[in-house]
Amino acid sequence: MTLAHLPIGHWARIKRVGGQGALRRRLLDLGLTPGTMVRVEKIAPLGDPILISLRGFQLTLRKEEARHIIVERAEES
Repeated sequence: MTLAHLPIGHWARIKRVGGQGALRRRLLDLGLTPGTMVRVEKIAPLGDPILISLRGFQLTLRKEEARHIIVERAEES
């Protein structure tokens, strides 16, 4: 499952960050690294962008960027 498909309010652990070149580097620099827990907080009315929480801060991502982040659902924490 990708981060773009994670429902609002659910937690997941990042398994892999895809993409290539500058996009992948940017995602990793933002803290989206394997093993990190993330939660989808909100989705914009038209579905893009999405607001996520991770490492004690919030971040917005476009759905196209979120599709490169492979996650596995985790228990609520």
